[in-house]
Amino acid sequence: MRLSILSAILLGCASMAGCASSSNPTAALSIKPSAEITSSVSKGSNPVPEAAVGESKVTAEGAEMLAWAGPGADSHVFESVTKQSAIPSERPEEALTAVETPSEGRSKKRSRIYSQQFRDAHPINFGKRAPRHYQVHGVDVSRWQGDIDWMKLRTQGANFAFIKATDGGDHLDPMFQKNWRRAKEAGIRRGAYHFFYWCRVASSQAEWFIRNVPKDPDALPPVIDAEYNGESSCKRRLTRAQYVEKIQVFSDMLERHYGKRPIIYTAPDFYEDNLSGELKNHPFWLRSVAAHPSKRYPNRRWMFWQYSGSGLSHGVTGKIDLNVFAGSESDWHNWLNGQSGTKTASRD
Repeated sequence: MRLSILSAILLGCASMAGCASSSNPTAALSIKPSAEITSSVSKGSNPVPEAAVGESKVTAEGAEMLAWAGPGADSHVFESVTKQSAIPSERPEEALTAVETPSEGRSKKRSRIYSQQFRDAHPINFGKRAPRHYQVHGVDVSRWQGDIDWMKLRTQGANFAFIKATDGGDHLDPMFQKNWRRAKEAGIRRGAYHFFYWCRVASSQAEWFIRNVPKDPDALPPVIDAEYNGESSCKRRLTRAQYVEKIQVFSDMLERHYGKRPIIYTAPDFYEDNLSGELKNHPFWLRSVAAHPSKRYPNRRWMFWQYSGSGLSHGVTGKIDLNVFAGSESDWHNWLNGQSGTKTASRD
């Protein structure tokens, strides 16, 4: 009788353990990895970390060669944006430059701007309107840059960084969380970007981005990467109106959540087909590797210019994308502080 009771107890415990393991909350919430293939970032030759979630394979085939530079050191004109929320309201948090003042308590000095020390594996002669004439340089990164020495990268001229976060509605860059945290620890102003998948509902993509990207008041505005992708499983081509609508829906949801109007990143072919003359109230980040943006994007004001995809820098193994901010160092600080009103984009 005692053996029968003991056996029953043992069988009951084993059954309960099995139920507990099968009802793991993480497993229940897991999302099937995406089969989406993107070409937003070219794969480097350096080792790539193991993916922590469903990820996309990226190839360089069909991608435009990146190699960039910016306008001269002349005055920059800024374009008005109707919504004040597009402008970050605070300076970057940087412990090394924080000071105490008797009247205001704790305040922050302007973070140091490092001059760019980057090299380029495939340099381009941009003439008088070259990137070196700009005062504020930065980078954009994804998992393909592997482990980054963010402090070293900052001293080389990375005053800001756009970090790959998500694409589609179920892919998270496996290095995003680490890059997001360490970039801030190094005192770099950073923002997250989403690679848009045109065969998926815009609202679900926005929800996925919001789920994975923290709401940090120090962050730069989120970025929508809007471009064609020849390697994508999505072969559908939309009308201009449909592309614009998807971007607007995604943008509106992110702006409501983060309180900052998203920046639109795009490439010449996609822009010419779908975005020329559109979304004038949004700041733009433009890819132009062989000429100044004014040549590739006539009459479009811009905030950031990606001038090279073949940059070389201490702190990173392999190549990295290089960028410049449109205005002066003073414009940069004013924009970060929200003291520049609604001025957001440069024209040359």
